[in-house]
Amino acid sequence: MNETSVRVLVVDDEPAIRRFLRTSLTAHGYTVFEASGGQEALTEVIAHRPDVILLDLGLPDIDGIDVTRRLREWSPIPIIILSVRGQEEDKIAALDAGADDYLTKPFGIGELLARLRATLRRTAAPAAEPVYTVDALTVDLARRVVTVAGREPQLTPTEYDLLRVMVNNAGKVMTHRQLLRQVWGMGYEQETHLLRVNVSNLRRKLEPDPARPQYILTEPGVGYRLRTAD
Repeated sequence: MNETSVRVLVVDDEPAIRRFLRTSLTAHGYTVFEASGGQEALTEVIAHRPDVILLDLGLPDIDGIDVTRRLREWSPIPIIILSVRGQEEDKIAALDAGADDYLTKPFGIGELLARLRATLRRTAAPAAEPVYTVDALTVDLARRVVTVAGREPQLTPTEYDLLRVMVNNAGKVMTHRQLLRQVWGMGYEQETHLLRVNVSNLRRKLEPDPARPQYILTEPGVGYRLRTAD
């Protein structure tokens, strides 16, 4: 998706934040719409059909997490949370409600642009089984082949399922609960030790240095994110 065709809805009750984001994003070719509250945001989504939403949580009328839940009832438009709330429980609640990513204020415009690009790449990707490639790691889901620098590591079925879910959500922060539910099923949301063990095993088999992972990145206290190509 070309940046010049991308429509971004900025939802924040602070005029200075909206002005900063409008100026920064417009300079990079994005088309920007604005809303100062949750109800206005819902109206703007219907009116303008943005490609991505930048959403503050502390809105004056409807909390951003509730806005996210309402949108997810009928819209798959990607949502990136921009909030001063930096607590793990706030991040987890927003991601579990359906947000695609979470940035804590203050943030650098460079990081925001990178997260935007990653989100747009993911949503623009075809629904068919993708081929994920970053550096020496390639995952071909259609052929069920994983290679690292030309060799094929031996993954257990569970490790492969975990990697498949992360590839299908590459660039997106996945909470522990989301990963456990999608890989192990309902009722396993609290079994974080299962997730930790399998992530550790995957890193040992895939990462050049498992102690300093390049592919499976930890979002402390929240979950994991599979890195996309820079």
